[in-house]
Amino acid sequence: MDRLDAMSVLLAVVDAGSLSAGARRLNAPLATVSRKVADLEKHLGARLVLRTRRGLSLTEEGRAFVAASRRILEDLDAAERQASGDHGALHVTAPIAFGERYLLPIALEFLKEQPDIDLRLTLVDRQINLADEQVDVALRIGHLTDSALIATRVGSVRRVICASPEYLARRGVPRRPEDLGRHDGISFQGFATAPEWRYRRDGPAFTIEPRSKLAVNTTEAAIQAAMAGIGIIRVLSYQISDQLRSGALQELLTEFAPEPLPVNVMHGPADPLSLKVRWFLDWIGPRLRARMAQ
Repeated sequence: MDRLDAMSVLLAVVDAGSLSAGARRLNAPLATVSRKVADLEKHLGARLVLRTRRGLSLTEEGRAFVAASRRILEDLDAAERQASGDHGALHVTAPIAFGERYLLPIALEFLKEQPDIDLRLTLVDRQINLADEQVDVALRIGHLTDSALIATRVGSVRRVICASPEYLARRGVPRRPEDLGRHDGISFQGFATAPEWRYRRDGPAFTIEPRSKLAVNTTEAAIQAAMAGIGIIRVLSYQISDQLRSGALQELLTEFAPEPLPVNVMHGPADPLSLKVRWFLDWIGPRLRARMAQ
């Protein structure tokens, strides 16, 4: 009996919830999967799983053996990757300001914990195709459109309209979205998904934009122009949190704000995930949630 193979079969059965589901996951005959589990139990002289009408459950011996098997197989996988040189080159992407503010500090701590992993962090304000550009993990802001990717939500961000006190003193404070038609705006050019000028009242969402006084292709340029009193911008809350806190920019039309945008950590549908990806996902998920909740 190949004990490593038997361990892999047992884990597939346990993770899938039943012998038949495990067989489908392994693309193997049910009889073969059932025999391998039975052979493993015979070899150990212990009952590992109990078959029930709802699937299966683990005995006390089974829980201990499954945990040990999982550690053994993960350690073996890590050793093989290290020996073959495939222990680095984890490629992660995120929007620029979000990545700098939230992801980078967490990623740096991850590298200290996993010194054998090399990280390639691509910060860019466009959506990268994970398969085409060989990206392992992506942080995406907004509603999801790619159903082939696996997404885990870690928080949300608001869309914020704001301007400098100097601009508002000169041009007046818009009280309703309709007032924006008489104001100057700073627009984004060259973004795959620029912040939308959308609002909500009691009815459906509607759209009104100020006149574009200046068009830029970076968020930082738009923020600098707004602080200089050029016009009104719409950005995401994390991009101007410091300016709002200091009073350099003033938030407008908060009662008309649309629903916050979700923030998701995404990866491809690989099964199983490589250890480096699984470790990174396990590391950043709870830390991103905590950081964004502050």
